[in-house]
Amino acid sequence: MDSLSSSFISIFPQSNSTVFHPPPPSSSSPPPAFRVFSVRIEEKPQTVTTTTTDKRPSGVKKQPTSLNIRKRESSVVVADQSLPATIFNAFDSIINNFIDPPVRVSVDPKHVLSDNFSPVDELPPTKCEVVEGTLPSCLDGAYFRNGPNPQFLPRGPYHLFDGDGMLHAIRISNGKASFCSRYIRTYKYSIEKEAGFPIIPNVFSGFNGVTASAARMAVTAGRFLAGQFDPTKGIGLANTSLAFFGNRLYALGESDLPYAVKLAPDGDIITVGREDFDGKLFMSMTAHPKVDPVTKEAFAFRYGPVPPFLTFFRFNENGEKQSDVPIFSMTSPSFLHDFAITKNYAIFPEIQIGMSPMEMLGGGSPVSADPGKVPRLGLIPRYAKDESEMKWFEVPGFNVIHCINAWEEDGGDTVVMVAPNILSVEHTLERMDLIHASVEKVKINLKTGMVSRHPLSTRNLDFGVINPGFVAVKNRYMYCGVGDPMPKISGVVKLDASLSEVDRRECIVASRIFGPGCFGGEPFFVAREPDNPDADEDDGYVVSYVHNENTGESRFVVMDAKSPTLEIVAAVKLPHRVPYGFHGLFVRESDINKL
Repeated sequence: MDSLSSSFISIFPQSNSTVFHPPPPSSSSPPPAFRVFSVRIEEKPQTVTTTTTDKRPSGVKKQPTSLNIRKRESSVVVADQSLPATIFNAFDSIINNFIDPPVRVSVDPKHVLSDNFSPVDELPPTKCEVVEGTLPSCLDGAYFRNGPNPQFLPRGPYHLFDGDGMLHAIRISNGKASFCSRYIRTYKYSIEKEAGFPIIPNVFSGFNGVTASAARMAVTAGRFLAGQFDPTKGIGLANTSLAFFGNRLYALGESDLPYAVKLAPDGDIITVGREDFDGKLFMSMTAHPKVDPVTKEAFAFRYGPVPPFLTFFRFNENGEKQSDVPIFSMTSPSFLHDFAITKNYAIFPEIQIGMSPMEMLGGGSPVSADPGKVPRLGLIPRYAKDESEMKWFEVPGFNVIHCINAWEEDGGDTVVMVAPNILSVEHTLERMDLIHASVEKVKINLKTGMVSRHPLSTRNLDFGVINPGFVAVKNRYMYCGVGDPMPKISGVVKLDASLSEVDRRECIVASRIFGPGCFGGEPFFVAREPDNPDADEDDGYVVSYVHNENTGESRFVVMDAKSPTLEIVAAVKLPHRVPYGFHGLFVRESDINKL
């Protein structure tokens, strides 16, 4: 969620403006286990042992977690620092300590970065032990998971969405595995690493009220004039998700252009560079492009706080960007994190969460809910040259952050979309632990304009995924993370959407809860025979990283997607902790070789 960054830094000349993005928000209430860690600022990484203040049931022993915390900035002055840098860092400290200290729980680093949300150091490719079962041959390739991992401990307010992107990749070959964690070398990350301190302000936590916003913008302007950074090279993050199209793999965030990455033969993660697609992508784009498994095209969009608030575009099968289609019928800036496609349409949800930079001047958040706004779904033909065929349908109370899938029925007269509907949208950024999302199916009759909807499950679910081969066509099975509460994922459930066509009953047909103190992330489905058109839709495996907060151990878990209990068929013990993050992607060995 970073698309506002371009507008906030717009006082600088930019060839690439940016848009604002949200991954799943962080809980504002303190997690059950609160860890306090000390930090030393040194040239070499220092091993720091964390301690816990929580009380656990008898018989459960809390193991200390060893964190390798790289040289991170708190309020220290780095040696050989220039005079301008010293001055600006001093002003930053004044702002963070006196003008805008982290008083809200949602931006207090002690809570946001506690327990398994705390950052980890990079890890080069390291061999792993398969501690349970056998890794299926269809997993030969690599599973990547993106997420925020600040390279410097925050000196002031910090929101989960503000962290530098880090990829955690497990490479699998012939039943063996290796693991690697690397920062995505965005321009922001690189210049701040070289400087030894933060330079570009955080979007979600850096602008709170007139005084703090003006002060941080003044310091940022000074840093620009002093030559500490060049905003034309990018000011955003790539901490949200990944996409593979045009035979290239991209790390994505909504505040910058995509960053191409690849995997070295030894399993190391390499950032190739920032990609503008021959100058045709001059602004940022969604972190959730949709790839049609048949045509191999990728469909995407960008959104922002100035008209056009929405712009639709696509990439052909070779990864070449096609022309923009600006959508002026969206008349106010809406927070538009995800969308869906069918064989003939793209579907955009305009929800009650809006982008209002002026709101922050009154002390509020630049992203906030408008309870008086009626949510809408907008349909536009996939290959539209302009928005003349765009149609909007009001769907009161339907607030969508993530979409699961969409398709057409009745010979194309009906469009269906399945997505988690956030029932308490006002808590999205500040109190994610209070959010409840109900997976719903929405049907739009294109002839009559009638919209109907019903829930597939009343359980608190998000991060829904399907068999990637069924994108844009009618599918039956979906796999969702269980919020307990969000943003922690206590397990995975399997939904059978066909059950709702009979009597509108609960559609959960399989469930796997990870156990006390164990939490995972977004699941991902890997087909056992991806090239077999006759294979069952659910013939494959569901994978995820799972962390045990009692022992400090993280694992890569493989579950049988057909099993009524989502039985664990393999587990890999990872060589270091994997923090809770956002979205992931499995890339087959044949595709890795194309990078």
